[in-house]
Amino acid sequence: MPTTTAALNPSDHAGIAKALADVCVLRGTFVLRSGRTSNVYLDKYLFSTRPEILKVLGEMFARTIERIGRPTRLAGAELGGIPLVAAAGMATGLPSLFIRNSKKDYGTAKRLEGVLNKGDEVIIVEDIATTGGQALEAAKVLQDEGARVKAIIATIDRLEGAREAIEAAGIRFESLFTKADLGL
Repeated sequence: MPTTTAALNPSDHAGIAKALADVCVLRGTFVLRSGRTSNVYLDKYLFSTRPEILKVLGEMFARTIERIGRPTRLAGAELGGIPLVAAAGMATGLPSLFIRNSKKDYGTAKRLEGVLNKGDEVIIVEDIATTGGQALEAAKVLQDEGARVKAIIATIDRLEGAREAIEAAGIRFESLFTKADLGL
């Protein structure tokens, strides 16, 4: 049974890491988005659907964003980044953008939802970073629309190359937790 998370404090890094691990760490054989196989899977939906965890993560994102320097907007990629960017937006008061995995073929036929102006500074909020591939794809969508991606903040860095790939692309990388913080 997972640890109770009702009284999480955003200053209790170890306590939140334990709550995340209790809720989202699955063991078995899994194929990751990167194509790699892993015996540990961090199921973002098991923490991003829990309001008590989402609230404290929003506060942690807000602290990290303030440390980096406030952007014009926040962004999250479909699907896992959407609840996280919503929580971060509520905690910071910053407007959010939602980045679709692919352009929709109906209605407004957009890949990017929300208002983005050329020259806006954007921080991307990410769920789990492995190689950084999805975060870099999201950054490219924003850059193609004239935004400057100030940073990418992952909830959990699996320590499998995301930082190196994102920083090699000239974008600052931060994470709230690493897999080591979760005891992995």
